Amino acid sequence: MPFKEEDSVDHPVSIYAATKKANELMAHSYSHLYNLPSTGLRFFTVYGPWGRPDMALFLFTKAIIEGKPIKVFNNGEMIRDFTYIDDIIKSIVSVINKIPIPDKNFNSKLPIPNSSWSPYRVFNIGNSTPIKLMTYINALENELGKKAIKIMMPIQPGDVKATIADTSNLEKWIKFKPNTSIERGIHEFVKWYRLFYKC
Repeated sequence: MPFKEEDSVDHPVSIYAATKKANELMAHSYSHLYNLPSTGLRFFTVYGPWGRPDMALFLFTKAIIEGKPIKVFNNGEMIRDFTYIDDIIKSIVSVINKIPIPDKNFNSKLPIPNSSWSPYRVFNIGNSTPIKLMTYINALENELGKKAIKIMMPIQPGDVKATIADTSNLEKWIKFKPNTSIERGIHEFVKWYRLFYKC
């Protein structure tokens, strides 16, 4: 760790992770067969306004506001590379405007997952700043001005204890590094949440 695009991901521990790898493999096949430029993006724990309401930040925020308990998995010892949505969007727009070309230095005898003889690339998009789940929850509590009622739970099957993105390849490719702090990101989320849900 941190996770690099060059690392092998051929042994996923969850169906979710397996579908991500399958998507990259299918995209590469299309890239090879039809000379179709393809860029795969590996997002690391995206959060922010307009996200899915089943994600942790939405569930935590709703529960804390309503005085209901939240489930904290792995007893809060999870580490995540929380990445704010604005950084994700800026990265996507920049990547779209830079079309991949075949890698002339690609070695088919020693292949790496993030490059190819085809016009194909894979990039991590993460904040490259590991944050403990409890730090994330504390930042949310501070922003809401209210403590969470926490139910400590064991780790879920198929989950991993830590994720950290190495974004050096992305930084070289688009000259941008995601950098929104967890405090600023949660502040912006809570501001939007209160306005959207009128609470």
